[in-house]
Amino acid sequence: MIEKYRFETSRKVINNLKVVSFSWLKSQKLDDVRRLLKEQLLKRFLEMKGNIYPDLIRVFYTNLKFEGNNLVSHVKGVDMKITHEVWATVTDLKYAGLTINKGNIGVVEDFNKIQYYKSCLKNPHAQVRTCSVGGLKLNERLLALFVTWILTPRGSNHSVLTAEDLVYIYCIMNKVKINWIHIIKEHMQKYMRLSDYHYPYAILISKFVHYFKVNLEGETSELVKSTFEVNNGSLRKMGVTKINGEWVSKDGEQGGSSSGLHAEHGEGRC
Repeated sequence: MIEKYRFETSRKVINNLKVVSFSWLKSQKLDDVRRLLKEQLLKRFLEMKGNIYPDLIRVFYTNLKFEGNNLVSHVKGVDMKITHEVWATVTDLKYAGLTINKGNIGVVEDFNKIQYYKSCLKNPHAQVRTCSVGGLKLNERLLALFVTWILTPRGSNHSVLTAEDLVYIYCIMNKVKINWIHIIKEHMQKYMRLSDYHYPYAILISKFVHYFKVNLEGETSELVKSTFEVNNGSLRKMGVTKINGEWVSKDGEQGGSSSGLHAEHGEGRC
């Protein structure tokens, strides 16, 4: 494990962070999105803030194993067995709902990737070459941001939606309960397996470190800054402006007309 940490894990990048405040969603009259996320019991998880511990996060991933439905790791002499009860205490998430994987999207009845993507567009008759976030209606555009940056974060390619991204958005919009613990664990496993992928869930893992009372003396820490929060500036980058207290796209329709992010080649093509 020491050799793995020295030559592999210690060199991996930790994902950039995003957090969202539900009080901000309410203040901006984005109540539909706020209610939908609360239906999924995601409030506490999406709002997580505090210090992160980059070195300990890398140690956590170096020692991470999957035993049954539990995550098991070892950090600074402390055994960490993350059971369903620990998840509930730290995040308010429950091990319940649909367990969606890359190969079993069919468990979501009546979901068709292309048809659903077109239904999310301000112009549903637009020609589709990639499932880009540009042109999505406002609620779907916000959910796409939360999915690709917080719920199943990745190091790049936030502008193009995968089939999994779309099925998560579909379930949230239609109040179909997702097993987010399962999704997060699957995402961890994927990203620790591939050396060029960034480590996700820095805030979550730091909360687990606190929960198990790992000694933090002398550890490097970084505070989750306000610049990581989704805010009015984030909406403006989507091509959305505020008119009479409500957010609308600059062409007069609800939703963003551009992503505000750089599209990259890779997975997610329609």
